[in-house]
Amino acid sequence: MVKWLPVLIVTALANPAAAETRDVFLQDADGARIKVATLTLAENDSYTITMNDAAFSDHFLSMRPFKCLEGPAKHWCHVPYPYDINRSLSDDLIDLEYDLLFVWKGATEYGINMWNGVYYQLNTVDGKLLGTLHEIDMEGLAVPPGAGVMRPVRAQDLHPSDPDGHWLPYLIVE
Repeated sequence: MVKWLPVLIVTALANPAAAETRDVFLQDADGARIKVATLTLAENDSYTITMNDAAFSDHFLSMRPFKCLEGPAKHWCHVPYPYDINRSLSDDLIDLEYDLLFVWKGATEYGINMWNGVYYQLNTVDGKLLGTLHEIDMEGLAVPPGAGVMRPVRAQDLHPSDPDGHWLPYLIVE
């Protein structure tokens, strides 16, 4: 079980009618944050994530609609994971990582390139979830995973990124 989950579960058990909620932020290198979602955890370690639509602008890129955060030099576009996942935090944080996939594009570029994928690998630090940016070619997610495969992203698909090279190198859940 993830270290911060017992606190959430105790809170939920003390007040069964109320689910525990946490805010999800993307943060730039200077510490400026954008609230991108709300995470709601149920008693059984399942969760729902609700994207903060007010933070995003609608874009039609490469013949598909995207919700994008507009930065000065890059746009960060949310990529909803298109296949089934359990949305559970009972064993690890990978389902949540899949729900927080992004792809970046230059602010003046017309289309989008899925090889510019952004994957935030999450870890628990002092009761918060902190995500570090990894680059990923998301072209592989264009094809449904094989039978019985719910998590097709492998460790070798993720490449640690230089935080100074991207607009929003950090993800925080608190």
